[in-house]
Amino acid sequence: MNDCAKTSGLVALAFKPLPLGSIQPTGWLRNQLRIQADGLTGHLDEFWPEIADSAWIGGSADAGECGPYWLDGVVPLAFLLDDESLKEKVHRWMDYILTHQHEDGWLGPVKHPKGPWPAYFPWPVFVALKAMTQYHSATGEKRVIPAMLKFLRRLDDLLDEQPLFEWSKFRWGDLVLSIHWLYDRTGEPWLLNLAAKVHAQGFDWPAHFAQFPFLTKVSAADRQATDTYFASHVVNNAMAIKMPGVWYRQSHDEADQQAAFHIIDTLATYHGQATGIFTGDEHLAGKNPSQGTELCAVVEYMFSLETLVTITGDAALADRLEQITFNALPATFKPDMWAHQYDQQANQVICRVSEDRIYTNNGPDANIFGLEPNFGCCTANMHQGWPKFASHLWMRSPDGGLVAAAYGPCAVTTDIDSVPVRIDLQTDYPFHETLYFTIEVERPVRFPLRLRIPAWAKGAEVQLAGENPVSVQPGTFHCIDREWRDTLQITLNLPMKVRVQRRYHNSISIARGPLVYALRIGENWKLVGGEPPHGDWEVHPITPWNYALQINEECPEEFVTLARQSIGDCPFSPDGAPVQARVRGRRLPAWTIEHNAAAPPPPSPVRSCEPLADLVLIPYGCTNLRVTEFPTLE
Repeated sequence: MNDCAKTSGLVALAFKPLPLGSIQPTGWLRNQLRIQADGLTGHLDEFWPEIADSAWIGGSADAGECGPYWLDGVVPLAFLLDDESLKEKVHRWMDYILTHQHEDGWLGPVKHPKGPWPAYFPWPVFVALKAMTQYHSATGEKRVIPAMLKFLRRLDDLLDEQPLFEWSKFRWGDLVLSIHWLYDRTGEPWLLNLAAKVHAQGFDWPAHFAQFPFLTKVSAADRQATDTYFASHVVNNAMAIKMPGVWYRQSHDEADQQAAFHIIDTLATYHGQATGIFTGDEHLAGKNPSQGTELCAVVEYMFSLETLVTITGDAALADRLEQITFNALPATFKPDMWAHQYDQQANQVICRVSEDRIYTNNGPDANIFGLEPNFGCCTANMHQGWPKFASHLWMRSPDGGLVAAAYGPCAVTTDIDSVPVRIDLQTDYPFHETLYFTIEVERPVRFPLRLRIPAWAKGAEVQLAGENPVSVQPGTFHCIDREWRDTLQITLNLPMKVRVQRRYHNSISIARGPLVYALRIGENWKLVGGEPPHGDWEVHPITPWNYALQINEECPEEFVTLARQSIGDCPFSPDGAPVQARVRGRRLPAWTIEHNAAAPPPPSPVRSCEPLADLVLIPYGCTNLRVTEFPTLE
């Protein structure tokens, strides 16, 4: 069955991702992926036992999720960069997994019956299947589909003996996603029966959010109950966002599609942060900007949004995807991506090992930058963030057109009606507001081109070469349906007005375009473990941070001055920040550090007798230490 074929059993995708390798990152985005490949992602399998000696490739170390997690990110990274060294690593892993499938169909290690779970523990295989679908997309490897079918036959029988439990029960959507991927390619009816069984055994996330119980930070006592533990787990919630949408394809029930949006809104209402993510130091943790968010939740939220965009075609989901990608994702890494945090904080004024900490659930090293602070799951799972974002920039629409779902410098090559088509996007977005598209076709061909216009882009304009600019509607996909000939250039201008949002304790955050801005704090890095490049680092402030801003939220641009510079090789770093926002404020001496974190912002408005100071804000993703939610002066 053709990949693009519609099936009677599933609702057709609104947008279909292009085969892995069709999109080539360029400009700053390629540099960012290169930084990742030269950092932990490209070398973790050489020294970290959970990957280097993984039971997934015949070793004696981790037999669980770590190996599949790493593979799920390194597969797209290798093919996006066309990196022969990374591709060789990917081929080695995939070949081992495919050639060592058990006779009964099971994929990967079988855990020992005396371990903490039954011998057949399905959750890690859910992740491996995601990696296998991407590998098939990039290579067309013929062994992938038969191996997946054989495994799912075995799992179908096992689920009658042992229904989904623990992580598998709460993360069932990742499995159904792969089952649907197979059904789209094989049309085998039993796959939908299996998907229905998995859905029936899985946790009912829509019902949970219909009567959402976690309106404030989940306490240590509350999380002891099994269902509470898993239902309030921050990563489970990030994964859950996509699950009603995934199931909508099979249920055909609009209520399932709407449930995904309800989950997003609920998490934002009770636990949301300025960067579009929600808090969770293991479990949901309220709106305090010092509380923190686990890195696994960031990359899983991104993947949930990428999945939902393909299912719904909703532009607002892509807006939030960019917000998280350009802010929360880079901010949780050391700029060279040789270290990461377990928890990042919106107001992050110190990162240190401390027994006295704000976190309810995570350990004393949860917010330092290191190899595996607090727990190794993020060390394994962090790799999917940038590559999957890059691989979802462009998609196909059901009418044969192309869709720019998210933006970053890149080139896309594909065929439309057997005509080779190439689109180059040159841009410094998200730092600057102009995007230049060059569309080249080998011979005339008609197809619609859809460009996403973010909801914040008031006054956006599209201009075709030789024509007058056309105003376009924010929050939509602008469609250009025409016959394309030779080469045509299109300019998209997305005005980035300064915006102010009220946050915790009536504080404010400042945004421009998809970027949130945060106070740049002077920092001192202290090596506390390991050996560089993959050491463990504390980061201490060496400049004041406790300021209240002088600003009027009705006309913020009168109080904010922008300074721009060209984009360097490492834009997501304090020194490489391509944009600065200069504001004024006064120190609040009583606003101090509590439990080794910034105390909650004093309720605004506030008074201060301190002198006015000139302050520099830079994009959140460029910071290591920062204040993002500020009190405001009377």
